[in-house]
Amino acid sequence: MIVALPGVQLLDVAGPLEVFDGARRIREHRGAPPGYMTIVAGPTRRVATSTGLEIECRPLDALPRGIDTVIIAGALEFATKSWTKAELAPLARLVRRARRVASVCAGAFVLQALGLLAGRRATTHWLCLDALAARAPDAEIERDAIYVRDGHVYTSAGVTSGIDLALAMVEEDFGYDLAVAVARVLVVYLHRPGGQSQFSAALTRRRPSPGPIARLQAAIVDDPAGDHRVETLAARARMSARNFARVFVEETGVTPAKYVRDVRVEAARQLLERGADDVVAVAAAVGLGTSESLRRAFVAKLGVPPSAYRERFRTAKSRRRSGG
Repeated sequence: MIVALPGVQLLDVAGPLEVFDGARRIREHRGAPPGYMTIVAGPTRRVATSTGLEIECRPLDALPRGIDTVIIAGALEFATKSWTKAELAPLARLVRRARRVASVCAGAFVLQALGLLAGRRATTHWLCLDALAARAPDAEIERDAIYVRDGHVYTSAGVTSGIDLALAMVEEDFGYDLAVAVARVLVVYLHRPGGQSQFSAALTRRRPSPGPIARLQAAIVDDPAGDHRVETLAARARMSARNFARVFVEETGVTPAKYVRDVRVEAARQLLERGADDVVAVAAAVGLGTSESLRRAFVAKLGVPPSAYRERFRTAKSRRRSGG
């Protein structure tokens, strides 16, 4: 169930809804039971979003107990809003029985009002992190997470991170293959590179105009371990090395070497997040050569060595397995 409160951001609702509906469609196409029956619920039958568009909802106070998953969609305005106990009562009744409860964006402030963040790790939209830390002083606020799971409570960062959160739930429920299939249909990352500080090389660099530089950027992302020396890239762009380097900086804002290094770090990050244990093998797989080269690049980019980063995700997986 996705909860839409008045003023909700439309994409906070639609993003997770598309993920679960995509999973349902793919499972039915494969001859499996649908797996999900998703509803949108709200305090009234029609809820106006922040865009003015209205959503048709199932009234919260008319829903039976026993909803498996409750996802509270957000809006930046929720960071400064207060809810009365009477307003939250129908929702509180449902979340008490839910197997898991989640928020998208500033929906985390509703979880806080429901008393679900006390003693837990949580995140929200980067614009609201300080406000959430002030509102929930007994929570541990993670400032660079796309989403956080602590026990049965999930929180996610801003807006489109609801898609990341829903894909993670699909992976938990039905496995990696289905989550990948949904991500491909939606043309999104299954595991988005980077945190919400958005230092992903693929996401933060200035987008060049269509042409050889853009094509080379895509080729580097597709094959981070390839031969991406300036001379090689310049030859592929049919430019001199000097002219290529100048044009690349003009169109992207960074040097070719920095772009390649950042893409390789992101590729290594994804491998470590997925459980790769051998740092030497990871370094070779992404084109950074040696474990020492990988370590230096990780520390320069992320502030932590790859071993510590890997351990962070290993610990998170252990918590998921144990339900902690």
